[in-house]
Amino acid sequence: MNDFFFKKVEAYHIAKEYVIYVYSLLRNYPQYENYALCDQIRRAAVSIPSNIAEGMARMSVKERIHFLEIAFGSLAEVSCQLDISQSLGYISDTELEEAETKAEHLAKVMSGLKNYLSKKLIINP
Repeated sequence: MNDFFFKKVEAYHIAKEYVIYVYSLLRNYPQYENYALCDQIRRAAVSIPSNIAEGMARMSVKERIHFLEIAFGSLAEVSCQLDISQSLGYISDTELEEAETKAEHLAKVMSGLKNYLSKKLIINP
């Protein structure tokens, strides 16, 4: 069990890099947000690659798609929370723009993976 399949999936690697970027933003938040907004952002961000990994470990294509959809939801959650963070002055406009650019790229890659899996589902129901 040295090499799990999810480690070969581009979306997983991009999602992991996104988590690292999001964590770097959280270093500048006020201390009192550590167990509130920061904790929520961390959990949602880590959920993205985690759900990609769990989905790719499933045998059923339907389950793989389901976990990918959960990852999409977590990505939207992080995007929302970073938007709120910018409104509260915790991150700059530039940092939010970079986060959104990274999120959009990840969403496109995940969408491509979902489309690929959906085609497999149509061919082999």
